[in-house]
Amino acid sequence: MSLDREHLEREVRERCESGAVARAAELAIRGYGPEILGFLTALLRREDDPDDVFSLWCERLLRGLPTFAWECSLRTFAYTIARNAAKNHARDRRARERRVRPSLGTTELSAIEQQVRTETRPYLRTDAKDKLMELREALPPDDRMLLVLRLDKGLEWKDVARVMLGEDGADEAALKREAQRLRKRFQIVKDQLVEAGRRAGLLGEG
Repeated sequence: MSLDREHLEREVRERCESGAVARAAELAIRGYGPEILGFLTALLRREDDPDDVFSLWCERLLRGLPTFAWECSLRTFAYTIARNAAKNHARDRRARERRVRPSLGTTELSAIEQQVRTETRPYLRTDAKDKLMELREALPPDDRMLLVLRLDKGLEWKDVARVMLGEDGADEAALKREAQRLRKRFQIVKDQLVEAGRRAGLLGEG
């Protein structure tokens, strides 16, 4: 873990343990919000989905911090919440209209959420122009998620498995089995993407 991430996670944990959950959520959203928004933008096809799911992620992070047991990193926990929020949103397009914002730090949370989106969006637009990204967007959601978590975000296989399982408290045996399965699937998907890039003339034959 980088020194910046280590510092962020320590600060968030200290605030959670002192009962300052809204402040902890603010720090977590500022620290990990940009990469979570990038993850959701790469994962979801519908143009309006990333912002909707990002809002849901912010709210669930705030609600989840008081019971987070710190058995994994906050970053992994954040990706697990994002993964589950994306899955839920895909099943229910009306979820955003029905949900109620949590009472803690509502105004501040909304302001931070908007700031992260505003500051992050220009960088994501640049990335979206890449032709290889277009090929990747044609993959099934779980395969896109796998590539983003491992290639773009650099998560360790154990953490990728935890996120893909969608369970904060998965046992070690389950994580090991899922990590092994995901390694094999990752290689298959990567080979498919490389072949698609070659057929599209984006990659050489070597």
